[in-house]
Amino acid sequence: MPTAFITHPDCLKHDMGAHHPESPARLYEIEDRLIATGLESVLVRHEAPLASDAQLLRVHPADYIARIRDAAPASGTVHLDPDTAMNPYTLGAALRAAGAGVLGVELVMADEAPNAFCAVRPPGHHACRAAAMGFCIFNNVAVAAMHAIEAFGVKRVAIVDFDVHHGNGTEDIFAGDPRVLMVSTFQHPFYPYSGDRPAADNMLNVPLASGAGSRQFREAVESRWLPALDRFRPQLIVCSAGFDAHIEDDMAMLRLVDEDYAWVTRELRQTAERHCRGRIVSMLEGGYALSALGRSVARHLRVLAGVE
Repeated sequence: MPTAFITHPDCLKHDMGAHHPESPARLYEIEDRLIATGLESVLVRHEAPLASDAQLLRVHPADYIARIRDAAPASGTVHLDPDTAMNPYTLGAALRAAGAGVLGVELVMADEAPNAFCAVRPPGHHACRAAAMGFCIFNNVAVAAMHAIEAFGVKRVAIVDFDVHHGNGTEDIFAGDPRVLMVSTFQHPFYPYSGDRPAADNMLNVPLASGAGSRQFREAVESRWLPALDRFRPQLIVCSAGFDAHIEDDMAMLRLVDEDYAWVTRELRQTAERHCRGRIVSMLEGGYALSALGRSVARHLRVLAGVE
């Protein structure tokens, strides 16, 4: 069965301004790379549905969801925080981004796809239980994980976050929840200036210093993540797949390369094969150097699709 590729045109309409790094160009770059590499032929496309309020309410309180709906402008742009803005299409895009994770879970849990990648925006891992921040509005990976737990009875979900920024929102939502193990690497000290002190036993954070590269990242995965994942025995792996730790991404100061993203995807796929029949739902987070983003996503997808 081919890998599911989940996206939606609404995600291209969310625009926070001409100079904002989290731009529609990110998805256009990924689409161009699929065509250039021939990957389109080994994926099955799906349109992301709108997440329902019931699905969002598993991770966000009703008053927060209402505040986001009320903030959506009829025209122009409004800011939820200094980095996170909404235009008239943002609410729809955010609902599609969260809904993509829901659909990904449904496809892999029903054995209709071995794994899934969600090419969506806005990203989600900074969205806390009741606060938007860091380009994020709804916590897409959290919505996906809770859909697996509530709709499919999954008892153990692993969330793997290799974005250059700590997934503080995901930690806020799941710290202390024994059904979820979160493992992550990120640059520290760096935005959002958290993660160096674990919030609970189910949070395994590995901060990396500015300038760290392939060796330090792979050591963290091999010595910390993989043993923890094997002990946890996840029934599903959900990835916060950020590609902004790439050496070409000048918004941060880690030094990963394309091959590191292929390597970590292989390690995660092998872990998923051992414990959860290969079930992985991967969701796009960061990555702002467009060429590096497209190349790295392509390597990630090649491994998920079993052609590398």
